[in-house]
Amino acid sequence: MKTRSIASFLLGTALSLTAVGAACAQDKAVKIGALSDQSGLYADLGGPGSTLAAQMAVEDSGLAAKGWKIDIISGDHQNKPDIGTAIARQWFDVDKVDVIVDVPNSGVALAVNNVIKEKNGVYINSGAATSDLTNAQCSPNTVHWTYDTYMLAHTTGQALVKAGGDTWFFLTADYAFGAALERDTTAVVQANGGKVVGGVKHPLNTPDFSSFLLQAQSSKAKIIGLANAGGDTTNTIKQAAEFGITKGGQKLAALLLFLTDIKAIGLETAQGLNFTETFYWDMNDQTRAFSKRFAAKMKNGAPPTMVQAGVYAGLRHYFKALEALGGNPHDGVKVVEKMKSMPTEDDLFGKGEIQPNGRTIHNAYLFEVKKPSESKAPWDFYKLVGTVPGDQAFTPLSESKCALLKK
Repeated sequence: MKTRSIASFLLGTALSLTAVGAACAQDKAVKIGALSDQSGLYADLGGPGSTLAAQMAVEDSGLAAKGWKIDIISGDHQNKPDIGTAIARQWFDVDKVDVIVDVPNSGVALAVNNVIKEKNGVYINSGAATSDLTNAQCSPNTVHWTYDTYMLAHTTGQALVKAGGDTWFFLTADYAFGAALERDTTAVVQANGGKVVGGVKHPLNTPDFSSFLLQAQSSKAKIIGLANAGGDTTNTIKQAAEFGITKGGQKLAALLLFLTDIKAIGLETAQGLNFTETFYWDMNDQTRAFSKRFAAKMKNGAPPTMVQAGVYAGLRHYFKALEALGGNPHDGVKVVEKMKSMPTEDDLFGKGEIQPNGRTIHNAYLFEVKKPSESKAPWDFYKLVGTVPGDQAFTPLSESKCALLKK
């Protein structure tokens, strides 16, 4: 009798666990947190447009018609790590968010990275540049889409050095992103026989670059490397034009430049700048079709930036992984492992893969800003100079410092 009771108990327990497992497998509820700079210097390249990209990813996934319930909430981290982490904790602890996307600003991104690992959520970052997200500070919960500082340095930086720009002076945003971009570009410059003759750091979102530009000008460096982004980059380039720096023979290297930056600067001032992106709205029929739908929903009619395209593509792949799992297990590591096991393919970035360290691999493109006479339509700003295959653009696994690779 005692043996039968134990057997019955064990059977009941097994059936209960099976029921719980089945319930988890069939859970089709997902909550997405779009965390961005909604009002500051990165709002145009991410911000409301990133939230829109997330909404379009949900719509295009077709999951609603299959019984899934997907909600999106958005937050403004104000480019402050403490605010970003507070929002992330609130989202996981109270709002039951499953995945956080976007997060421009590397300082905020690295801080949020730790929270998401602690809470075992999913992190699809398309906004931050620091290559540390998939190197020294990699996480089993994180996928880094779109671009990073290693890629920017090894495309734009290398191309300029090989073209004769062998002396550099850096004008660097004084936080994690700027430091990482200067570090990675310096390595490329030196590896190709160039020399860094100096540099200066500037506060984030500063309006006056005159003193920094004067130092760069007096350095006589052939290349002034701009290790900044968004409003900082546009202000630097505008003020450099006012100082006549490029007319004096020095060349600006916009190491990170976005479509919205060109719009803010104007083709007259921006023409001739070389830079790297992994997405441009006018690349092919697929990117044009998506961008037309996106622009129609944006108040200013702007097509998507590289960051916003990354939000869309990253979420589409995330949804494919959830479908393959049969539901949402609410286990970030498990979902990210599934994402890594599946090849990536979408209309915006084409075919690729997610490496074991969380780095998404896809092609990168070297562009040049068109002359005003070459632009034939609104937002027609880029001409393609060259294509860099993904396996050459991003950090080789043999050079990665990610601890996940040691397992």
